Amino acid sequence: MKKFVAVLLVLCLAVMATACAAETTQPTATPTQEAVETPAPTEEAEETPAPTEEAGEETPAPTEEAEETAAPAEGDVMSYEEYVAAELETEVTIEAYVQAKQSWWEDQATVYAQDEDGAYFLYNMACSEEDYALLTPGTCIRVTGYKTEWSGEVEIMDGTFEIVEGVEPYIATAMDVTELLGTDTLIDNQNKFVAFKGLTVEAAGQDADGNDVAFLYNWDGSGEEGDDLYFNASYNGETYTFTIESDLCDSTTEVYAAVKALEIGQTIDMEGFLYWYEGVNPHITSVTVVE
Repeated sequence: MKKFVAVLLVLCLAVMATACAAETTQPTATPTQEAVETPAPTEEAEETPAPTEEAGEETPAPTEEAEETAAPAEGDVMSYEEYVAAELETEVTIEAYVQAKQSWWEDQATVYAQDEDGAYFLYNMACSEEDYALLTPGTCIRVTGYKTEWSGEVEIMDGTFEIVEGVEPYIATAMDVTELLGTDTLIDNQNKFVAFKGLTVEAAGQDADGNDVAFLYNWDGSGEEGDDLYFNASYNGETYTFTIESDLCDSTTEVYAAVKALEIGQTIDMEGFLYWYEGVNPHITSVTVVE
C-alpha cells in the first residue's frame, strides 16, 4: 500500500512538473497587427482635398487701378476728356468740327475746331490749298498731331487730317462766359466759341499826340492798317485785352471796321474764340455796340 501511494505521489509530481514546464515554455501570444499598427489612413483621409475655386481659390477682385479704362492706344480717336488728360508733347488723335479757318501758308493750315464737349486750336496742320478750300464751317475732320502749349495756349501742332464723310455738320453756339471772367474756371473753355456781354470799352493806349484811344495796331501801337487790332474792355472793375487777329478777320471784315470805330465808355457785346496768350486773349469775330 505504501508502495502504491508512493508510486501515485511520484506520478502526481511528474504530471505537475510537466504542467509547470508547459506553462513556463508556452509563448505569450503576440498582439495582432490590428492591435499593434495604427491603421493606415485611407486615401480619402490622407489627401486634403484641393480647394475648389468656389471653396477658397476665388479669383481676387480687380483693383481699382485694373478697373480703370485703359488709355487709348496710339491712333485711337480720343474723347475731349482723354485729350485734356493726355500729356504735353504726346501724339493725340481727335475728331472735331471746323468752326473757322485762321490761315493757310505753304501747305499748312491753322484752324479752330470744336465738338459738343470741347474745342481745339489746330496749328500748322499739313494741308494743301485744295484741301483748305474743303474745310468749310461744320465739316468733321479727324486730326492726328502733337499736343503742345505755347504761352498758356494748348494746341495740336504739326498735325495731319482727313475729312470724315457722312457726318452731319456741327456749328457751335456761342457760350456766354462773361461771368467767368477773372475766375480760374474760364480756361476750362479754352478755344471754344464764346460770348461776352455788357463790357465797357476802356483806353487801349495813347496816340502820337498823347490822347487816349480805344484800339491799337498791334499790342504796342507799332502797326498799321491791316495788322492785328488790340482793344480793352472791362467787366466788374477788371479790364481785359481782346484781339482782332488779322489772319482770321482781316481789314475788309465788319468786325475790323467795328473795332476801329469804338469809343471809350461804350458798352459792347462780343463773340469770338477763347484763345490764350499769357492769360485770356480772345480772338474776336464780332462786336456790337449796345449802349
